[in-house]
Amino acid sequence: MTLDSNYLRGTMAAVFSILQHSTCPENIEFHFLWARFKPEVLFSIKSTFPYLKFQIYRFDSGRVRGKISKSIRQALDQPLNYARIYLADIIPGYVNRVIYLDSDLVVVDDIAKLWEVDLEGKVVAAPEYCHANFTTYFTDLFWSDPVLSRAFEGRNPCYFNTGVMIVDVEKWREGNYTKKVEEWMTVQKQKRIYHLGSLPPFLLVLAGDIKAVDHRWNQHGLGGDNLEGKCRNLHPGPISLLHWSGKGKPWLRLDSRRPCTVDHLWAPYDLYRSNTHSLEE
Repeated sequence: MTLDSNYLRGTMAAVFSILQHSTCPENIEFHFLWARFKPEVLFSIKSTFPYLKFQIYRFDSGRVRGKISKSIRQALDQPLNYARIYLADIIPGYVNRVIYLDSDLVVVDDIAKLWEVDLEGKVVAAPEYCHANFTTYFTDLFWSDPVLSRAFEGRNPCYFNTGVMIVDVEKWREGNYTKKVEEWMTVQKQKRIYHLGSLPPFLLVLAGDIKAVDHRWNQHGLGGDNLEGKCRNLHPGPISLLHWSGKGKPWLRLDSRRPCTVDHLWAPYDLYRSNTHSLEE
């Protein structure tokens, strides 16, 4: 997970939800990435979770300087949003597998079930959404280019959300996947082939070549679309993870007193709000 003061409230809710629903929370170790040292952020984590096993690593924003292209939403252009690409280069060599999670989600099941997924030799496992219109994630320029559009040859690409991924870190390093993703970011700087931040280069490299995970592990899109963030309903079926991907974040909508119905599912994990109410009472 990333540590950002703007998303700290979400990160703390995510951590709390994972611990609360874990059968063996003492076995969980968190690895956080941040762009710069912020003592107040570190204090918040330590004081809220005094027994939490965690490590923090600095992500050098210079690694993506000159590589980020303007997307449809400013939040998607922040360097820390690209840190997941460099995860395998940053965390220690003894770590051979991680679950990468965004900060705008809560887990309502035992995270060990996700950890135990068999990747079957793949470098990444995540829920796939093959009903989504995959062509919309790339521009007409991409699809009309006879060379670029061959990127998916031999694959049956499906959309997957990079906010919830199991990553075989060893295979990522061995396959030099960081460089592969960066190469598409370079193409994007030369030709406008997508509009959506760090997601499309992941799709270009991995879509159609990941281990599919049950959809229950990423009930995504609860933040609405990337432009307006309008309310959305839950998808039918069992749920293990709720994800407010999109523009609307539950803590902001709750604070504005204009929450969506699904935001009330996030509220019980909001430690900041709970502390505020305690002080008021």
